[in-house]
Order: sequence, then C-alpha cells, then structure tokens
Amino acid sequence: MKFDRFLFVAAALCGAAGVALSAAASHGGSTNVATAANFLLFHAPALIALSFVAAHNRILHIGAAILLLAVLLFSGDLLARDYLGQRLFPFAAPLGGTGMIVGWLMLAIGGLLARKDG
Repeated sequence: MKFDRFLFVAAALCGAAGVALSAAASHGGSTNVATAANFLLFHAPALIALSFVAAHNRILHIGAAILLLAVLLFSGDLLARDYLGQRLFPFAAPLGGTGMIVGWLMLAIGGLLARKDG
C-alpha cells in the first residue's frame, strides 16, 4: 500500500476514534479521554490533506509520518492511563507531544522548500 493511501486510511481512523472518544468523554470519561479525542480530531483533517499533497515532497512525507506516530503515541498514552491504569512507557506522552511539535515543524520546512509547479 502506498504511503499516501496508508496515511489517508490512518487519518480517517484517527477521526473515527476521535469522535468515539469524544462521545465516551461526554458520558463520564476523564479529561485524558477528552484530550486524546481532541488531539485525534485536530490532526485527522491535517493528515488527510497531507495524504493528497505530500506525494512528491519527501520532507512532507517525513513530517506526516512523525505527526501520525506522535499523535498516536500521545493519545495512546493518555488512553492507557485511563483505561489500563498505567502508561504505555515512561515519558510516552511527552515524547508524543514533542514529536507532534517536530512533525509540524517538518511540515513548515517542507512547505518552505517545496518546488512551485508553474
């Protein structure tokens, strides 16, 4: 499966999970569940857009991959704390948060360095 198709599917699943977790949070879920839902929902549209525009830009590909992994790590750690009673591993959420920052910065760099097509 090509990366752009994988990214699109992963982004759509992030959106679906974000909606489901928002519903869970509104019915008595913790702040961690609501935060994880928000981060998944905030990043899903960006990742979908990147699945269309990153095809010919390696830096955007890398930034999108970092962003996807980071949001999954961050949200996954918050959800593990709530539903499993433990973290994924020490510093998983801060690593995911830092990864999201790095991913967004990579996207900015990729946008600055992109060739113009005409």
